[in-house]
Amino acid sequence: MPTKFAVLLGTVLSVVFGIHIAALHFLQEELFGNLIVAAYIINYVLAALIFFVLFYYRIKLQNAIGFLFMGGSFLKFIFFFLIFYPVYKNDGEMQRLEFAAFFVPYLTALILETFHASKMLNQLEKPKD
Repeated sequence: MPTKFAVLLGTVLSVVFGIHIAALHFLQEELFGNLIVAAYIINYVLAALIFFVLFYYRIKLQNAIGFLFMGGSFLKFIFFFLIFYPVYKNDGEMQRLEFAAFFVPYLTALILETFHASKMLNQLEKPKD
């Protein structure tokens, strides 16, 4: 299941990246500015890593899996504030294109992570009363 998720995530993020670049081209904006490539790669790596951790601990830490998921989301925000935010705020403000460069892959990965983590947890055997 984790390998399927990693392939699906890579495929979806690649398609979204293509659409994102096409939209930037259509708007006549810089195609590879605002750390857009790094944003897609980092969001892919973090989302895949978080899902692998959730999958590995799904049984052992079944009651704490939600906290692991939230911890993973927190990890993504740390990366945003350490890597992207300083570059985006370098000119004193964060522009829409800068925000989109990070937020589009972040949201895409988050939606896939949430859906597949939920699906994974629903497949676990429920304790009998």
